Amino acid sequence: MSDASNSTDIAIIGAGPVGLFAVFEAGMLGLKSHVIDALDMVGGQCSALYPEKPIFDIPAHPQIAGQDLIDQLAKQAEPFEPTYHLGQQVIKLEKRDDGRFTLETNTGTVIDAGAVVIAAGCGAFGPNKPPMDGLEDYEGSGGVQYYVKRRADFAGKKVVIAGGGDSAVDWALSLHDVAEKVMVVHRRPKFRAAPDSSAKLQALAEAGKIEMVIPYQLKGLKGENGKLSHVVVATLKGEELDLEADHLLPFFGLAMELGPIADWGLNLEKNHIGVTQGTMQTSVPGIFAIGDIATYEHKLKLILSGFAEGASAIHAARSYLFPDKEFHFEYSTTTGVPNE
Repeated sequence: MSDASNSTDIAIIGAGPVGLFAVFEAGMLGLKSHVIDALDMVGGQCSALYPEKPIFDIPAHPQIAGQDLIDQLAKQAEPFEPTYHLGQQVIKLEKRDDGRFTLETNTGTVIDAGAVVIAAGCGAFGPNKPPMDGLEDYEGSGGVQYYVKRRADFAGKKVVIAGGGDSAVDWALSLHDVAEKVMVVHRRPKFRAAPDSSAKLQALAEAGKIEMVIPYQLKGLKGENGKLSHVVVATLKGEELDLEADHLLPFFGLAMELGPIADWGLNLEKNHIGVTQGTMQTSVPGIFAIGDIATYEHKLKLILSGFAEGASAIHAARSYLFPDKEFHFEYSTTTGVPNE
């Protein structure tokens, strides 16, 4: 059993935007939270993958950068003094006879929780890497990168972006006025990105501000001592081009795995956790799932949907913790923020 300092009302697995908002919701209901995340910082994908990328569908924010959103959510949760266990992965989750839960992390931390909220995003994630020899030779030096954390890192550089989805197109649009040159490699003229973004990309290409390398695919890399000099691309017919480049950004999506979550006896549906929408409860009473990892009919994978799911889950968790107590719903305009 954990020591008293690691006993809490709610254990939240995942410190991304949805997990952080769940901390706030719990605090508003007088519930204490412990938050566990495998990353060494809060913010999940927003902080790890696109801290400077603008998000446009957060209510009351016409545009907000990923890291700015995380900073505001952390500030919103701060009055409730959550305990963060960062750089740790929950490897064991057991329900005890008394209805409470014991969680154990890979670093040996043991947490006793009355209820559990899984807000683990897509689970363990990593980039889908292109099948090219020598990739690892250039990853450490920054020649090959799978995420953009600071646009300024590409100032005055020659950048090759590979892919046809939203990430490839969005970063081409974002970096074209920072980098010396942006080249977009794709196997066909049609892109999978949002139509508006694809149209903007085409307009920049026609204006000579972005070079479209179509129809080509990545084939190889050239350079010395980890410093990238050229990206080799080829058509299906074998025609090759050497693109002079300082950086290659291959955007082929994320490889997602549930990791230890798959062994917790939950109802799984294609690497997602099935829940009852009204309460976000999983197949195990007392365990709830919210955000991208949760699935139900007509699910929308949006941050704003995750916020609503977090509110539903926390209210249901309170009822699980105190089944014999009658609660009356109150608005924040009435209660204010406790502890302030």
